[in-house]
Amino acid sequence: MGSEAEVVRDVDPAPAKAGLWEDFVDIFYAPSSVFARRADGKFGTPLFILIVVGTVLYFLTRNATQPIMDAEFARRSADMLAKNPNLTAEQLASGRGVMETFGPVFFAIGLTFTVLGTGVVLWLVGKLFDAKESVAAAIMIATYAEVPRIVQILTNAAQGLIMAPEKLNSMNSVGFNLARFLDPDHASATAIALASRVDLFTIWVTVLLAIGLHVVGRVTKRQAAIAAAITWVIGALPPLFGALRG
Repeated sequence: MGSEAEVVRDVDPAPAKAGLWEDFVDIFYAPSSVFARRADGKFGTPLFILIVVGTVLYFLTRNATQPIMDAEFARRSADMLAKNPNLTAEQLASGRGVMETFGPVFFAIGLTFTVLGTGVVLWLVGKLFDAKESVAAAIMIATYAEVPRIVQILTNAAQGLIMAPEKLNSMNSVGFNLARFLDPDHASATAIALASRVDLFTIWVTVLLAIGLHVVGRVTKRQAAIAAAITWVIGALPPLFGALRG
């Protein structure tokens, strides 16, 4: 355990006032300042902005990644038919229509649960190191830590526009992760789930979680890094379990 004096020396002592729009800019180059001035844990408005911006960008860019959606649907349909040969083409098409129509809604709900879940996990893990942040403050940290996902949406769309359609054969085909190099039709689902966690943007989010926990939770940098790494591992469990069940 690091000393309180060590933590105080490391954390910015005088957070400056700034508008929310500045938070969404500063999080890319001065994250400690953002977490210091938002240490009160008021995450509602930032989370709402993140969800709205992310969902709008998802909607505007989804045509660029349509080949990915087509490939994922074809793969999922094959799996469903293997398990239930009585499914008709009309039923599959109906399911696809629902996914396409409500895709932005599902994205918004997924992002919301991701932020809230990550915040709660970070708060629980932080208690192992006597972190001082509240649940709300942990969710605030998770909210700002997810801001790089906006950049991820844009980079995914940019790749979708310039890559050959036949190369866009899975969600990981535009990912900056190890799963990008695995064949989605032949590699095991478990390997893909694990490899997809070794991802540039996921690591970026994890680093921001560590910075936020260090600043707001007032733990040492080493403790914050370990807590963020544990949070990263826990975040890998749902897709891993899903892959194992599949």
